[in-house]
Amino acid sequence: MSELLPEITIYTDGSCSPNPGEGGWAVAFIAPDNTSETLHGGEKQTTNNRMELTAALKALQHLTTSHDITLHTDSRYLKDGITEWLENWRKRDWTTITGEDVANRDLWQQLSEEIKRHKISWQWVKGHADNEWNILVDKLAGSVRQRPNLPLNDREAVHIFLSITWRQKFLAGAWAGVMQYRDTYKVVGGFRAEGSGNSLHIFSAIEALRNLKRPLAIHLYTTSGYLKDGATNWMPQWRRRDWLTREGLEVSNRQDWQDLADLLHYIPVKFHQIDKENPPCHILEAKEIAKDLFESEHEKENA
Repeated sequence: MSELLPEITIYTDGSCSPNPGEGGWAVAFIAPDNTSETLHGGEKQTTNNRMELTAALKALQHLTTSHDITLHTDSRYLKDGITEWLENWRKRDWTTITGEDVANRDLWQQLSEEIKRHKISWQWVKGHADNEWNILVDKLAGSVRQRPNLPLNDREAVHIFLSITWRQKFLAGAWAGVMQYRDTYKVVGGFRAEGSGNSLHIFSAIEALRNLKRPLAIHLYTTSGYLKDGATNWMPQWRRRDWLTREGLEVSNRQDWQDLADLLHYIPVKFHQIDKENPPCHILEAKEIAKDLFESEHEKENA
C-alpha cells in the first residue's frame, strides 16, 4: 500500500460489567482538521475483550476507503493480539500453541481481513487517565449498558454513598460518604493531600468501611468505574500476581488497593457503579460535602 492515503486518528474502547455480562463499545474518529465523529453500540451477553475487539472492527468497517490510521486503545489484549500474536495464529489456522481454538476467533479473523485494507499504527493509551478522547469513548461504551436496578430498599444492609472532589492543581482533594442503615444516617469524610483522583476514590471506600461499627452486609455506591472494576474484577488477578500487572509492573495505587483488599476479606461489600448523569440524592449530598470539606481545609492550609 504505497499510495498516499487520507489520515485519520481513531480511539476505541469496550466495556462490560459484570464481565461477562452486558457490554458496550465506542469509537471516536478525529480528522486532521480536528472534526470528529463517534459510533457506539452494545450486546446483551458478551465480555470485555469481545467489546474491545468489536470497537476496533466497527471502526475499520466504518471506513469505506483505505486510510492511514493511528488507532489508540487502552486494551493490551487488542494491541498485543494485533501486533504480536496475530501472525502466528494465522499460520496455525487460528489455534493456540496447545491446539485449542483462539479465544474470540470470529472477531480476530474479521479484524485480520479488515486491517489489510489500511495502513495502521496501533497505539496503547493508559485507561482512566487524562486523555480526553479515551475518556469520551469509555463514557460512550459504558452508556450503552443497561444500568442495573440498585438495591436501595435493602433494609438489612448498610448503604454507603461516596463522592470525591479532586484538584489536580493542588494535588489534593476531599472525600465524603453518606452511610445509611435503615432510618439512621451518618456522614463521614476527610481531606487528602497526596495521590490522585483515582487513589482518592479507593481511599474513600477504605475510610468509609473503617467507620463501620460491625461487619454487616454493605452496598457501596460510587461514580468511579476505576474503583468498582478494580475491587470486583481486577483485584483477584493482582493478588495472584503479588500486586503486579501482566507486564510485571507494580499496580498503580498498590498500597490503597492492598488496604481495601484487607477490609474486603472480612466485610461483605457489593459495589455499584452509579450513572453520573442520574445519581441517587445521597451521592449528590456526598459530592457537596466533599466540595465543602476541600474548600475548608484548603483555606486553613493557606491561612
